[in-house]
Amino acid sequence: MKTKLSTLTLLLCVSILLSLLGCKQTTTPRDTTHIPVVILDGDFGSSTDDLFALEMLIRYEEQDRCQLLGVIVDREGTENAACVDVMATYFGHPDLPIGLERNGVKNPKVWIDYTSLPRYTDKSGKLLFSRTLSDYNALPDGWQLYRRMLVAQPDRSVSIISIGFVSSLAQLLQSKGDDISPLSGVELVRRKVKCLYIQGGVFSKANEACYNFGQGISFAQTLISLWPSDVDVIFSPGEVGQCVEYRPELVISDISWTDRNPIKQVYLRCNCNTGQKMWDALPVINAIEGDRNFILSERGTVSIDDSAVTRFTPLPTGNCRYQIPGDSLWADSILQKIRNINKIR
Repeated sequence: MKTKLSTLTLLLCVSILLSLLGCKQTTTPRDTTHIPVVILDGDFGSSTDDLFALEMLIRYEEQDRCQLLGVIVDREGTENAACVDVMATYFGHPDLPIGLERNGVKNPKVWIDYTSLPRYTDKSGKLLFSRTLSDYNALPDGWQLYRRMLVAQPDRSVSIISIGFVSSLAQLLQSKGDDISPLSGVELVRRKVKCLYIQGGVFSKANEACYNFGQGISFAQTLISLWPSDVDVIFSPGEVGQCVEYRPELVISDISWTDRNPIKQVYLRCNCNTGQKMWDALPVINAIEGDRNFILSERGTVSIDDSAVTRFTPLPTGNCRYQIPGDSLWADSILQKIRNINKIR
């Protein structure tokens, strides 16, 4: 009798456990239908704000606040793609598609050289960080990856975040119909893209040249001239990010629980005390969290001359707006957003 009761008790416990597991499996997942769908395009390998931009997008995705389709590396060189591979692998996204620039800006200026990040070793000589890819030469061209990612998405659903050179974007717009899609690049952008958030331009009265545009002026002028007039563009000009500075000592202290973090290792090994500002984080925050964090200009159009000077012309039906610099309180609030994400273990 005791044996029978024990058996019945065991069966009852198993039944309850299976029931609970079944309930857990049928729980309705969080609705991610309306989250931003984004592509990141950056000149990795020079400025560390690119690394924070990528980290933020990965963390946003983990919080179901966006879907990151892939990353375009618009600075030539497989070592720059390897840096993105390290980041994606470290943060648990080894399957992140990466596009490579092969015909872009030649010999651009390097501000902070962290291209040896994939080869960082510990005291025993063992590599600090894993990578997923083995042959970066096999990666698709950036403009080709753009076409593959865009064609697979619903119409007017994709936000592009451009935080570097615009060579791959220009090549996308110049592309013709192919086996990926019969649409030209311009028509593909017009059909699939919702908005372009771009770190570029200077809209103060100083008439300064834009660094990102000036490094490859022909690419920038192609982008401006071919971009569809019915697809929105929000510029994050240099003067806006100028007041958002994430000091190296704060970066290191904010990742206090480990030294095995790629961003921390870059700050420990490279001279990052170069006046590096968080320019590239601003288009990311705008794309994912919306316009509420920014003061935006009226609508208009943007032109760019041969000296990489950008000019804004107000026009109620224009597709372009730009962020306007905020005060010190605004800068502090933006920096805190970046720091909060960088502190996540």
